[in-house]
Amino acid sequence: MNVPDPHSDRTLDVAARVVVILDELGVPSALIGAAALAAHGYPRATEDIDLAVATDPFSVLREAQRRIAARLSVKADLITPDADDPLGGVLTVTGEDFDPVQIVNFHNPLRPLRNPGPEAVETAAPGTVAGTALRVVDLPHLVALKLFAGGYKSRLDVLALLERNPGLDLHGVEQVCARFGLDQELRGIVGELRGPRSG
Repeated sequence: MNVPDPHSDRTLDVAARVVVILDELGVPSALIGAAALAAHGYPRATEDIDLAVATDPFSVLREAQRRIAARLSVKADLITPDADDPLGGVLTVTGEDFDPVQIVNFHNPLRPLRNPGPEAVETAAPGTVAGTALRVVDLPHLVALKLFAGGYKSRLDVLALLERNPGLDLHGVEQVCARFGLDQELRGIVGELRGPRSG
């Protein structure tokens, strides 16, 4: 039985309202992180909602920060990137009655670096997440984003996604990953997954 959770409902509501403001600014967005993992069959505990964007952090994201804080009466903190950052900054929206909503920007004009973020946002599928119109990155791009992020936890997430989606077109996933130089790492994880079965 699903028990209503006002806190989670409020978090989703804030995320949906943030997306409306981003849309007004011409900035497409898509769910990534744990919410996207859950949408693709791998639910795990989370304390925030992550949205991917690819926009100018110094003008557009700053304007988003101003509008979100003013209209939603919430705190909106923007960390802008420098030339060493692989990402283009993060805008974090917080309040007392909801979990953080993070806008992760995949465009850093100070360090042009090809990454899966912009393409993941562009190809995200419109759909409904718990009664909202939040878009979700597709599975191949979610895998690529996890591999791009790197680290042990991301590898475990990829393994879980592959295990829970046995009908997934692995060749299609590999093609997406190859565009960002991540295909070798994907093959290593797929080999890990298949290893015990062939032994």
